[in-house]
Amino acid sequence: MMNYLWVGMVLMACVTACLTGRTAELAAAVTDGAGQAVTLCLSLAGIMGLWSGILELMQQSGLCKRITAVLCPVLKLLFRRAAKDDRTMERIAANVTANLLGLSNAATPIGLQAADRLYQLYDRKGAPDEVLQFIILNTTSIQLIPTTVAAVRASLGAAQPFDIMPAVWGASIFSVLTGMAAAKLFARFRPKEQL
Repeated sequence: MMNYLWVGMVLMACVTACLTGRTAELAAAVTDGAGQAVTLCLSLAGIMGLWSGILELMQQSGLCKRITAVLCPVLKLLFRRAAKDDRTMERIAANVTANLLGLSNAATPIGLQAADRLYQLYDRKGAPDEVLQFIILNTTSIQLIPTTVAAVRASLGAAQPFDIMPAVWGASIFSVLTGMAAAKLFARFRPKEQL
């Protein structure tokens, strides 16, 4: 679906440029945008490599297990069936930790593993509430350190790329609370055989 969306936007830009006689500006924007994309990718690769390495060190040193122990009381309230499986809880906690550090790219593979283990607990049937809640928690995610956004801001010349932290904290906490409340509310309206 996203491919169609991107192709549609590119085609609309080309058609609009041709109709308005601004093809030279379109060509300049394409060239400039390509250069900025490479610069942005390189700057993001550095910061993502750093934080992904830190996350790996946290896992190897056992710090993730300690964080899991701290997060488990809250996570066990949300994921009652998963609370019986230590490996699943460890993956969920690692995903939450990566998201707290603003490492959405590093959190994605861990999140996929956690969702798969959660789905296994339900014998891969239907759309269990715990799997849906985890997806919402992963998608909305509270971010204490918005590293990816800060890296983008730094690459674009922001003097203080982390000055957005209070706004990110408020927005992410609100999005998690809203998403989880909506999941609980709409779960009541689902047919019983899907639960």
